[in-house]
Amino acid sequence: MSLTDPATRLAELTELLNRYGYEYYVLDAPSVPDAEYDRLLRELEAIEHSHPGLKRPDSPTVRIGGEPLSAFEQVTHAVPMLSLNNAFSDLTLETLAERHAELIAFDERVRKGLGVATVEYVAEPKFDGLAISLLYRNGVLVQAATRGDGVTGENVTENVRTVRAIPLRLNTAAPPALLEVRGEVLMLKRDFEQLNVDQLARGDKAFANPRNAAAGSLRQLDSKITARRRLSFFAYAIAQVDGAAWPDSHAAELSWLAELGLPVPEASLRPRLNGVAELAAYYEQVHQRRAGLPFDIDGVVYKVNRLDQQDELGFVSRAPRWAIAHKFPAEEALTVVESIDVQVGRTGALTPVARLQPVFVGGVTVTNATLHNEDEVRRKDVRVGDTVVVRRAGDVIPEVVSVVLERRPMRPSTGGADLFDPAEEPLYPAYRLPNRCPVCGSHVVREEGEAVARCSGGLICRAQRSQAIQHFAGRRMMDIEGLGERYIENLVDLEYVNSVADLYTLTLDDLLEMKRRADERDGVVPETVQQGKIATKWAENLLAGIAASKTPPLARLLFALGIRHVGESTGKTLADWLGRLDYVRRAPAALLAALPDIGAVVADAIAEFFAEPNNEVGLDALLAAGVAPQDEHAPSPRLAERLEPALLLAKLGIPKLTEIRAQQLTAQVNGLAALAGLERRQVIGLSLPAEVVNALADWLDGAGHREQLVALDALRAELLAALPAESAAAQVLDGKTLVLTGTLPTLSRDQAKALIEAAGGKVAGSVSKKTDYVVAGEAAGSKLSKAEELGVPVLDEAGLKALLGN
Repeated sequence: MSLTDPATRLAELTELLNRYGYEYYVLDAPSVPDAEYDRLLRELEAIEHSHPGLKRPDSPTVRIGGEPLSAFEQVTHAVPMLSLNNAFSDLTLETLAERHAELIAFDERVRKGLGVATVEYVAEPKFDGLAISLLYRNGVLVQAATRGDGVTGENVTENVRTVRAIPLRLNTAAPPALLEVRGEVLMLKRDFEQLNVDQLARGDKAFANPRNAAAGSLRQLDSKITARRRLSFFAYAIAQVDGAAWPDSHAAELSWLAELGLPVPEASLRPRLNGVAELAAYYEQVHQRRAGLPFDIDGVVYKVNRLDQQDELGFVSRAPRWAIAHKFPAEEALTVVESIDVQVGRTGALTPVARLQPVFVGGVTVTNATLHNEDEVRRKDVRVGDTVVVRRAGDVIPEVVSVVLERRPMRPSTGGADLFDPAEEPLYPAYRLPNRCPVCGSHVVREEGEAVARCSGGLICRAQRSQAIQHFAGRRMMDIEGLGERYIENLVDLEYVNSVADLYTLTLDDLLEMKRRADERDGVVPETVQQGKIATKWAENLLAGIAASKTPPLARLLFALGIRHVGESTGKTLADWLGRLDYVRRAPAALLAALPDIGAVVADAIAEFFAEPNNEVGLDALLAAGVAPQDEHAPSPRLAERLEPALLLAKLGIPKLTEIRAQQLTAQVNGLAALAGLERRQVIGLSLPAEVVNALADWLDGAGHREQLVALDALRAELLAALPAESAAAQVLDGKTLVLTGTLPTLSRDQAKALIEAAGGKVAGSVSKKTDYVVAGEAAGSKLSKAEELGVPVLDEAGLKALLGN
């Protein structure tokens, strides 16, 4: 080696310093003093400064951070980052079966799914940090992304390069062409304590716990700030491998990752276990060790060890069947409820929230706790003034567990201060959820069988505004190009938009002023502003996108309104059958429920939405702003059969009145209006069973029911008069259900679906005996196998077009 050769010396220093860093930050066994490491690092920095073209992507100098970013880029995960289902245990109970019932159920499901008597698991600590994905190409770290929503995360590569525990180059002479590693970025307790000492010394606010500190540090736009905060990392899974053999077990995965230089939990924290008894023993052992561990954990994770068994078990919803997170019991404390407020969520859900006397629980000071819903408040009987047990559920969300009844404030006894009066009553009444939204005043609805009550003012409610506009502008709704979440949040926060109708009154000056104010608020100075220019193209494009959305198909507009339970398919049903927005707005629940694929719950939600005065105002404002469906038409000729009086009566929810009884009733009474005009004695005299006529008479005597029948009859007559003179010919796929799978040669999934629906067919998501055809393209999956198993006819793209006559 020649010390005068910069390239050779740079390569040697890079390899040497990376090895020393691994010894220090991962093995916790440094082989050289800090001073020697610093001397070699300064020498490397000098060479890179003199010869910038020689700098390598795995250079230790990248760990000091680079120039600040203006925003994080979005990253789509090639393999979704799914979450785990949770199990909880009560360690206060005596027997293993009582303490770990959920764990036992998980093991039973796994063994039953595999058809085996015993399964080998690998256990790991459940780190309390931030999930991260690391992508290595040819052994070099090229990308790091947060979990985000599991499908899309944020590119935090520059920040992750500053985490010294993460190798910039894998420790192998023959790295795989591609390796994606999943793990957790966290902050060790000792580093967290030092960080807070430094924060307070600078006069800054201390962090509440290591997880918050780690998450905040990793999402800094200035990576130099991240570099100053010592973050750590542990790998726990492989997501992708190309160019190397994928280990055949999870234990082998962890061992291979350790060989590559990635930190994994120590061997005692990742044992291989068999049976519930060993799993439970590990859980209780780690629970005892929890306080002494160098990092925070909130439970343990069990994974089926063999990867072929993982593949066999597969996934349910967005979680694997072969793994579970076994959460530790949350920390609890006593405090007093000072008041109970109602919080309206972005989707309109009303959540009672207890405002508490401040109490320290699980590492943070808690002043609010969720009460979930009205049923839960009343079940626990939580009242103002109560002393309650507060727990941080999952060590994150504070909740009220129970009331200490003996401390409940009571009205003073009439028999004297020192006499017990068994008849004394609580000082505060039992809780009741308000029937009007505390934000917008719209009426509150709660569907039968649901615990959650919701504000019905989706178009006007301030609490739902941002979410409603994001939904309204979506690609499958109004498809407003350029109107992303960030612009919507700023438009709402800075009060340029108070409803969806306001989007159509925005001007170029409004958008430019909004951008300027948002930048000032966020402390951002765009490059164009630094150059003395004002960028306007984005605003012009956005206004063009808003203008282009003014004439949507009726189905898309109905979907965009955010009516509960109304998705793309239901919007199309309403548009196809009723034809005009005015008819949809005026249709009562009984008429809507008579349409195909619209049940009573969905029909009630639609009718409730349009009956809310605030929504009427919001929709009228939207139409006045120039939004108009482009494809309104006469109702479907097939609507006549859905308007039969017997069917409408059966959909009104009259007790005892089935469709058969309704047919018998309409044979005796000439129309809905005529029924509304009958006196009670005339109803009782109808030739129907006594329980039917009595129930019908009682219903008719109910407030507003006769008027409801008259209005339904009038709308029915209006719709019948609006039907086309001649019925349209039956469509080729009328009443048929098709399933799409795989990639078709020329048609996208949306195009194929549109063709099928235009021919009267319905596209379903899964194959069953009721499926008429499966349309299969390249890389068709389990749906094709299911179709062959059930004997469902399978078409390719050419077969579909032939069936359509196209």
